[in-house]
Amino acid sequence: MCGICGIIDFSEHQPDESCLEKMNRTLLHRGPDQNNIFIKGAVGLGHTRLSIIDLTETGSQPMRSPDKQVTLVYNGEIYNFLELRENLKKEGVIFKGRSDTEVVLHAYIQWGKEFVSRLNGMFAFAIWDDKKQELLIARDRFGIKPLYYALFSNGIVFASEIKAILAADKISRKISLPGLHEFFYYGTGLGENTLFKDIFKLLPGNILTFNQNGIAITPYWQIENIQTSRDTIEDATEKIRQYLDQSIKAQLISDVPVGIFLSGGIDSSCITAFASRHYQKRLQTFSAGFDYEQGVNELPKARKVAKHFGTEHHEIYIEGNNLPDIIEKLILCHDQPFSDAANIPLYLLCEKLAGNPKVILQGDGGDEVFAGYRRYNILMFCHFWHRIAKAENFLKSFFPKNKTFSRIHRFLAAMGNDDPAIRMAWLLTEETSDLPPTRIISESWRNKLETYDPFLRYRQLNKQLGHTDIVQRMLHTDMKIILPDIFLEKVDKSTMAHGIEVRVPMLDNRITDYVLGLPSAYKVRKGQKKWILRRAIQGIVPDEILNAPKTGFGVPYGYWLRTSLSDYLRNVLWDSEIQKTEIFDMNILKTCTEEHLSGKQNHSFLLWKALNLGLWLKKYHVEI
Repeated sequence: MCGICGIIDFSEHQPDESCLEKMNRTLLHRGPDQNNIFIKGAVGLGHTRLSIIDLTETGSQPMRSPDKQVTLVYNGEIYNFLELRENLKKEGVIFKGRSDTEVVLHAYIQWGKEFVSRLNGMFAFAIWDDKKQELLIARDRFGIKPLYYALFSNGIVFASEIKAILAADKISRKISLPGLHEFFYYGTGLGENTLFKDIFKLLPGNILTFNQNGIAITPYWQIENIQTSRDTIEDATEKIRQYLDQSIKAQLISDVPVGIFLSGGIDSSCITAFASRHYQKRLQTFSAGFDYEQGVNELPKARKVAKHFGTEHHEIYIEGNNLPDIIEKLILCHDQPFSDAANIPLYLLCEKLAGNPKVILQGDGGDEVFAGYRRYNILMFCHFWHRIAKAENFLKSFFPKNKTFSRIHRFLAAMGNDDPAIRMAWLLTEETSDLPPTRIISESWRNKLETYDPFLRYRQLNKQLGHTDIVQRMLHTDMKIILPDIFLEKVDKSTMAHGIEVRVPMLDNRITDYVLGLPSAYKVRKGQKKWILRRAIQGIVPDEILNAPKTGFGVPYGYWLRTSLSDYLRNVLWDSEIQKTEIFDMNILKTCTEEHLSGKQNHSFLLWKALNLGLWLKKYHVEI
């Protein structure tokens, strides 16, 4: 796993070497083993290397073709690279080393940009073609690996992280109004949007080309093109078992040790079960206990799984001391305000591991592929809940006004919306339409933001996906939004901050190509989530794990804001620099803060977002 960056500037003779070196330095945590730059004509490319496959110099980057006409910088792992390598050798390609990087380079030379659709893996890469005077950058299907870009006069700058783009000093630090509006609802920008006006995410499954004629972005893979399967339950069960075995085996390929983050849940236990069959050494598993779990402790379950499969098991106990320091470090990891507080335990766990082992497998993606969330079960009865929600005004008089009532009200408010796209959006935020998160924004800023639709991404996908089956549409929407924009973003930044590569076998092409096309009734059945996955691994994973309820792990940031972080929250939000931005309505923000601190109301998510936004505005000197 690595960090990549680059500049193409058709208005200058060549990019400045010191600028490339400065960009590269910001990414050293992603690739502590080696860093190099390449400059020729209008192009400059940078690469920091975390050596995983082919640890020799033949795997170094930027990697150039034998004729020096094509240059590649690449971040990721291609799990079918051995198969692609054999196909290329049959066509006469001669390889110098054993790396998957060299396979990517020659695949482009041999097959053109269409080769990207053949890749099974996680990746973000950039290819400069000297003959065409053209840059090609691409990102994997689900956005496991990040890739950002910004355009400037006659040029483009790109990188694995925003900090490298900012280091190039080619663009302003102006705030993005659509990105900010989405942030207040979801805790992050969605789709292409970041919170910087001129910096964008390349969408997963897309190729960007840039030359003197400008920019073009085209998809090479789309979830709506997945073929619907008509297999019987028995056939589906057998195929899923085979694909899990093949995928997890392929993702164990590495020239350095591989471990597994084992929570004791179904996904990580499944990965451990199949990995223990194929890993040639004794498999290492890691579980973490935190001092703020508030009674939720999955260590005993993980311990049972580890014992069952004979792994070398490690239990790591982590204390959430000095939280302000951790929160500020995570702002620097993400380069944006980011409000999924689950990045805190993941960051702390990786800090403890300190890059040993370098490669970790974990279960992200399993809930979105196999339907592991309660909302999928609820949506099976969407019409029922929609009717109940319409009667809420009558029913709410029977409910006591407490925390439980607030959750019920939020749920019914979402289900009562007539627009399925908006319904999905409200299900995925803790906010409600009658108490919008923009209430803490000043009137002048609110007027600016409300010219942009915070539900636009959901509307676009709802129209694009077009499923009549609302559960399937929700699953596919989650694959397009919460997976890349929240969960995979959290995983990449928290782990790569410590030079650890995380692989997510549940998002292997073999699994997703098949399971995404299965009927939703195979995934949610008789009230049980992940039904077909449980069936496929029955007899492989212990029954006590398969039949255990989904525990979940909530980071108690609302409690922290009332206690250990209360003074810190006030100091950040009432800082003179933050007040000068005039983004917040300080009177309403103060009221919300005092209501939360006193326990009168729960404004956890709203205040957590405000805290992260305030820190980002100050640390990144954002132009308002």
